[in-house]
Amino acid sequence: MRIGLLTEGGYPYVSGDARLWCDRLVHGLAQHEFDVYALSRSQHQEDEGWIPLPRNVRRVRTAPLWMAEDDEVVLGRRARRRFTECFGELAAVLCGAPGAATGGAPTSEADRFANALYGLAELAREEGGLTGALRSEAAVRSLERACRAPGAHRTAREARVPDLLTVAAHLERALRPLSLDWYEDDGLGAVDLCHAASGGTAALPGLLARHFTGVPLVVTEYGVRLRTHYLTAPDAPPAVRHLLAAFQGRLAAEAYGRAEVVTAGNTHARRWQERCGAGREKLRTVYPGMDARPFAEVGESPDCADPDTLVWVGRIEPAKDLVSLLHAFTEVRKQSPRTRLRIVGAPAGPEGAAYLGHCRTLAAQLFPDEAEGPHAAGDNPVSFEETGGPELPAAADAYASGAVTVLSSVVEGFPVGLVEAMLCGRATVSTDVGAVVEIIGGTGLVVPPRNPRALAEACVALLRDPERRARLGAAARARALELFTVEQNIEAFHGIYLEIVSRAPVRRVLDGEPLPFAVPAEAHVPVRWTAASPSLAARSGPGWVAGRPVRATTPLPAPEGAR
Repeated sequence: MRIGLLTEGGYPYVSGDARLWCDRLVHGLAQHEFDVYALSRSQHQEDEGWIPLPRNVRRVRTAPLWMAEDDEVVLGRRARRRFTECFGELAAVLCGAPGAATGGAPTSEADRFANALYGLAELAREEGGLTGALRSEAAVRSLERACRAPGAHRTAREARVPDLLTVAAHLERALRPLSLDWYEDDGLGAVDLCHAASGGTAALPGLLARHFTGVPLVVTEYGVRLRTHYLTAPDAPPAVRHLLAAFQGRLAAEAYGRAEVVTAGNTHARRWQERCGAGREKLRTVYPGMDARPFAEVGESPDCADPDTLVWVGRIEPAKDLVSLLHAFTEVRKQSPRTRLRIVGAPAGPEGAAYLGHCRTLAAQLFPDEAEGPHAAGDNPVSFEETGGPELPAAADAYASGAVTVLSSVVEGFPVGLVEAMLCGRATVSTDVGAVVEIIGGTGLVVPPRNPRALAEACVALLRDPERRARLGAAARARALELFTVEQNIEAFHGIYLEIVSRAPVRRVLDGEPLPFAVPAEAHVPVRWTAASPSLAARSGPGWVAGRPVRATTPLPAPEGAR
């Protein structure tokens, strides 16, 4: 079958979200064809280029979200009126204002949002784009009228002109897929299903393909976009936060409602999706696939280099709460003076670099008699390192260098580092955040976040009990191999694809004959095919004439036992 893979700020670019997962999915499902429709986030991302693509990626179409070229579309009077009505209704839903009286049954806010969204999409399709209209003063005035309307939410009524301009700019960027030419029969209309690799704007092309051509949609989220919005915009004015959160919430609910299947990377994300309107009957949990091969050698020989060493591995940033880890380590040293702590990782951006400097200073203050330097009295028990050097050439070597792996985060989605430690057969001590408890499943110790004393006690308990460490490490490796490998992830999505297509109606007909798949299965059989009519064969694909398979010139071998 042919899958339309929809991404935002990730695959097939060298850097970005969900890039590695998408690449593994496309390589793992080599029997299917993929059309990639990618939304880029920055000029830097586009300048970096794409990763090498496998042969089953048939086409790649991209569009920027970081800039908008003027489509030079001039709306007539009737089109301007339609735009004002649809955009005004969408703004009214975001502001909580009542809609225009229709004289019929009351319409829910979800239906009002959908009617406004698809009304804008149909107008964009007819006129050739809405980029200029979404950036116009008329759009800002419609938003202002919705905020000032009777019954609007109190926070929305407090929006000032700069707030309205900010919200209008965000909405124009998020609605930019409305103006793309991706939804015709030579685009997403030709695929068997759309798979949005994240929620939010990435799912919007899938919604439009479903609306215009009936293509079924799958939505996958390993980090719920609405939750990300709450975490990344804490300093925005209240009116801006309220209106943008309302838009993200409505768009998420629409994507969940129209999708055939909604998958989450863990139960924590699944609960967010359910609160945003996803029906339980559509929800599936599909864990991210990890490549277990780099950790196989360490996992199969669980002996550690130093039984008195704790290891932390990850990106260095404030959310990882290394400060609490350092304070916990002071308690560990009181009970086990020979213990060392290796912090392995690189800072994440300027904020991470500043945080790393703060942690280095704190480590020197907590262990003043053992400070690093040419005149130090002894080696500092805390070391800050990065992989790639002679001592730790790879991540697996970092986990192998210690007896216990520690995770001290206060915010966490799917803890990739924790799964890597499990694949290495390491006993772990983790804080109870995000999906940690679900991932651990009883194969490690879990303590409350921001509790150095509890973290220290759990570390000491495992350091003093090598048999317990070995038992937990073996159980952790077995659990990771069972649930969190690339093979498990690919097999799950393959089953979802087949399930959806098996119950989806046939949308394409050629000369009165239905074409259930965009690419017939016979096209992949490695034999030569004859064709009675070259023109029809070209229209129908290799191996097909007038919508029917033709006989191969080379007979297929009979199966064993059938001779």
